[in-house]
Amino acid sequence: MHELSLCQALLDQVTQIAAEHGATSVTRIVLKIGPLSGVEAVLLQHAYPLVAVGTCAEHAELVIESAAIRVACQDCGAETVATPNRLFCSICASTHTRLISGNELLLAHLELTVPDEIPALPH
Repeated sequence: MHELSLCQALLDQVTQIAAEHGATSVTRIVLKIGPLSGVEAVLLQHAYPLVAVGTCAEHAELVIESAAIRVACQDCGAETVATPNRLFCSICASTHTRLISGNELLLAHLELTVPDEIPALPH
């Protein structure tokens, strides 16, 4: 189950970002996952609580958004939505396309709890 190792890598990144911002906790993590990424969102969702235990993101809500499959046509220049196994241009029906989205696994958004700064005392 490679989703477990993906969760570990995600939490490593999240905890690093939280530390860089002085956050005490992470409240929400938003991922964008494309259908061609090879990642099973349900398995990732189930693996998350196991990996998050004891981290600043232990109680964070994990939100998974689906990314659309989009292709750029090399013949007519259009960017269009496609479906798995049918990566052709929906404008001119060309099969000379380049995948521009749909295979990603992105950390799209993080919500952190950052304590208020304590004002400096006068000397």
